[in-house]
Amino acid sequence: MTIEQASIQITRKPWGCVDLRPWSRIDASADPVGELWLERTGVSAPIPALLFKLLFTSQPLSIQVHPDDELAHALGLPNGKTEAWYILSAAPGARVALGLKQHLTPQALRAAIRDGSIAGLAQWHPVVQGDVIFVPAGTIHALGADIVLAEIQQRSDTTFRLFDFGRNRELHENSAVAASVAGPPPTQSPPRRLTDVRKVLVANPHFILERIDLQANSRWALDTDRETWILVIEGSGRIGSTATSVGDAIFAEADSAGIEVGPEGMSILIAYPGPDPIAALLQDCAERTTKSAVASGVVHAPTSSRIIEVQT
Repeated sequence: MTIEQASIQITRKPWGCVDLRPWSRIDASADPVGELWLERTGVSAPIPALLFKLLFTSQPLSIQVHPDDELAHALGLPNGKTEAWYILSAAPGARVALGLKQHLTPQALRAAIRDGSIAGLAQWHPVVQGDVIFVPAGTIHALGADIVLAEIQQRSDTTFRLFDFGRNRELHENSAVAASVAGPPPTQSPPRRLTDVRKVLVANPHFILERIDLQANSRWALDTDRETWILVIEGSGRIGSTATSVGDAIFAEADSAGIEVGPEGMSILIAYPGPDPIAALLQDCAERTTKSAVASGVVHAPTSSRIIEVQT
């Protein structure tokens, strides 16, 4: 049973940013930061199945693809890499690539990698704050410049590059061709609302990603039966014993915690293993108190301390 503030692992990248505010106070002025990995606090803690990251881009990333579980196992890796992105901020004109404009045979894909024409075959889409993009393993994709996003993924760092925008890093032609579903991206299911405050953004066998919007000064009970990552994206509050604000992250596993929301409200991203949302993940403490009072024959009126007897 665990409730702890997540630690941060810094990953420096040439395409990263020097100003990470408001998501982090890390000084990146001397060496750009591309990724912040959210990790367990203890070095001896079990390794989670999921990896939650923040990414900061000042340049386009490579056009790339990740293997699915079947290919990963054939390569001797523990699992593939399916991921999802939540756009935290994006400059005007920012875009991402997802899938190709047309289906390619393996031979045609190999030729497009060799001559660089894969860059013109990628489907680029404009993005704005709040967009959600699901990237199943095997989907050719890329991130453009001037984006900050939260990424939830299977825990894997296996990436095969098809095009690198002149950086002269190694391309992985054979592995990329083997991993790619070389065509348009699969249709993405729209977000669906579970309750007034919970919205499922992405659901698949590997993970669930939700956005939760909590009203100012409200109180909630979080109850999870599996590993769960929480990232504050708006407002502030207290989760368990930890005061949190924008950019703070909490890891929980098979545990319960109270949530006290600050005066400006609080919005969080929450992710945990799939395939189905946790039905009883979040309970409104005021509602739960009212239900308990009704069950016992006593209801507290919400606007006063007057006690109303209920006939049962």
